[in-house]
Amino acid sequence: MSLGAKIANMITPYRLLASLAAVALVAFLTMKALRPGSRAPWWGPALASVLFLGFTAYVVATEGPLGFWNEHIHDAWGNQIWIDLLLSCGLGWSVLLPRVRQVGMRPWAWAIALVLTGSIGLLAMLARLLYLERASTDAGPARA
Repeated sequence: MSLGAKIANMITPYRLLASLAAVALVAFLTMKALRPGSRAPWWGPALASVLFLGFTAYVVATEGPLGFWNEHIHDAWGNQIWIDLLLSCGLGWSVLLPRVRQVGMRPWAWAIALVLTGSIGLLAMLARLLYLERASTDAGPARA
């Protein structure tokens, strides 16, 4: 097998998607670290939520709604990834909850979205929070 064929076999759509997601995360973290005072737009997490929801719908339609469970219980790595996801969702929830309450959002509705969809619900919750925070600061007190 030629080197080109070996490389082509290594670059599958799923490997490419996973790599692109990792690059996007590193770019996001770098951007936030370099611009710590910048206000995040609400549409960023909203767009990420919608895109990931679309991909998730595709996965559920092609591989079934409970395929994620088999991935997380078949070995130690699967368990590690599952626990990591649960910890990340719990951390995100804990950090956002005081701000969510402050703007009058209903936490239990978002908790249900988080439990049922994971990061999709958390991103949607963040988008709504940022939107409401921005709307309240933009409306602010009237200037004389």
